Amino acid sequence: MASVNQMTARRPSLTSLLARMRDHSSGLGASLLGGVVAAGLGLGSLAVLVLALWVSSPYPDSGPGGALHIAAALWLLAHGVELVRTDTLSGAPMPVGVTPLLLLALPVWLLYRAARDAVDASPEPDGPPPVPARTAWTGVVLGYLGVGGAAVLYCSGGELRPGPTWVATCLPLVAAGAAAAGVWSGHGCPRGPLRRALRGLPGPVRRLVAGTDAEARLAAAVRAAGAGTAVLAGGGALLAGVSLVWHGDAARTSFLQLTDGWTGRFAVLVLGVALVPNAAVWAASYALGPGFVLGAGHLVHPFASDPAPLLPPFPLLAAVPDPGPGALPNWLAGLAPLAAGVTAGWFVARAAVPGPRSGERAGARWSAGRTAGVVLLTAVAGAALLGLLAELAGGPLGVGRLARFGPVGWQTGGAAGVWTVVSAMPVALVARLWRLHARRPHPDGTPSQESEPTARTAGTKASATPTAPVGEPGSGADSVNGGAPGASSGGWKWRGAKRRKPAEEPAAGSGAGGGPAAGPRNSAGPEGGNKGGAKGTSPTRRDAAPGTAPTAGEELYDLLPADDPFASDWHDELARASRWAALREAAAAPDRPGSPDPSAAVTDAPEPPEDPTGHR
Repeated sequence: MASVNQMTARRPSLTSLLARMRDHSSGLGASLLGGVVAAGLGLGSLAVLVLALWVSSPYPDSGPGGALHIAAALWLLAHGVELVRTDTLSGAPMPVGVTPLLLLALPVWLLYRAARDAVDASPEPDGPPPVPARTAWTGVVLGYLGVGGAAVLYCSGGELRPGPTWVATCLPLVAAGAAAAGVWSGHGCPRGPLRRALRGLPGPVRRLVAGTDAEARLAAAVRAAGAGTAVLAGGGALLAGVSLVWHGDAARTSFLQLTDGWTGRFAVLVLGVALVPNAAVWAASYALGPGFVLGAGHLVHPFASDPAPLLPPFPLLAAVPDPGPGALPNWLAGLAPLAAGVTAGWFVARAAVPGPRSGERAGARWSAGRTAGVVLLTAVAGAALLGLLAELAGGPLGVGRLARFGPVGWQTGGAAGVWTVVSAMPVALVARLWRLHARRPHPDGTPSQESEPTARTAGTKASATPTAPVGEPGSGADSVNGGAPGASSGGWKWRGAKRRKPAEEPAAGSGAGGGPAAGPRNSAGPEGGNKGGAKGTSPTRRDAAPGTAPTAGEELYDLLPADDPFASDWHDELARASRWAALREAAAAPDRPGSPDPSAAVTDAPEPPEDPTGHR
């Protein structure tokens, strides 16, 4: 019967199962709604922009249906989907595959925010639990792909039609990747998925991150690769801007030739702004060496630039270098990948030798071989990231000579990896040695940068020094270091020292030999010690001789003035007189074996003051 009751207690009740199903269904429904809203916001933004341009255009080619078809096609193009033009002069379909990277940032950000909000993690400790990761991810992806499928069906009858292969590949990849990042961030960035991702890496790459600190090295490589890619993209944008200013006349002429009305020029300006990240990636590939292609067989790189075919008049294309061999200004573009490699190497060196304020433990320093391995891993990560950006930034604009525009992904990624190894490896190793030397203690005893917190803490303890010179008459410190007998401490209190335990304190009425006390508190006894001459020990070191100064490294006392706890009223005078009487009796008593001669204490002790009643 007891076993049946235990099984019944362990079995979940129907109410709890229904509550779990309700919570699961509510989380999935909210995630679906979040995906639908994210896709609707992206489509709606582009639709509003295209409709505004269509309304303000003086010569619209089609009705509002055509404008909405173009908006849906641009939304799909922002996901990397290649479109096909059907309204060509020759009648043959022409592919359009150059993805504006600025438009790609819009759906990625919307998906990320929708997935993070779908987790619904409460910051309060007693709040509701977050939605499971699989539930939130599944709902956001399914809701987003549902709207995407409707947009694909709507565009299939327009002039710009999406390719079915690209739709089945690019749209799910973008939705799944951005939603996974949002769910992972919403759950607090757990490390479990990273560990599972490490198992799926190729063998050579997995060996680079093998060991106990594999996650730390992988994180350092990702940060260094991100920083290097950001510097390289910034350098590419700078190169594109300088070249555009250099060819300013050609850019202005092409901008004016495209259209006459202000509405058309505004549309060209918006398209140019959306393609600015593409131009930065093109220029970065140009600085790396492989360059980019302007049609089949026309390569542009720092050492030479082939004559380009007949290109449409577009302002960004006017920044292409002039045909002919490269000169010194073209070769100076190599400073951009060099700066990116130096930045990546510095990030690796910082992770190899963490600073005193980085929170890393002292044993987290990497060897030279491990640092070199992280540089190689950084090169692999940077090559993969830049190769992906290069593939997205280019694509076809037609057939024949216009079949390829922009950089080639594998060439750009490979060149980025080589530049990272060549420039980041020496920087990482030299910076590691420099940081190790900077954190090593100096021969003269000066604390290093890493030991600043320790030195600062030790300085707090060592600052507890006497405020008056040790042994100076009248300073009150002579009773501590073996001053003259009978010199009082002058009302100084002890602070900052390792106090004795209560069991180790001498008795209030005991003297040097266990008998009656030889004087008031903090007065020097027969041997010049502190606290009634208890064994004549020094407060700095108990085994030190009286009168010796504290050595280096010993903890000092902090003597601060305080009120005298024994006020000189008539009650204390009577108690003092009674103590002196006890001392006289002890001196007159016969000597006990093994006990010290108490006469020395009486002889060396000063005369008691006069009592107000006339008794001594």
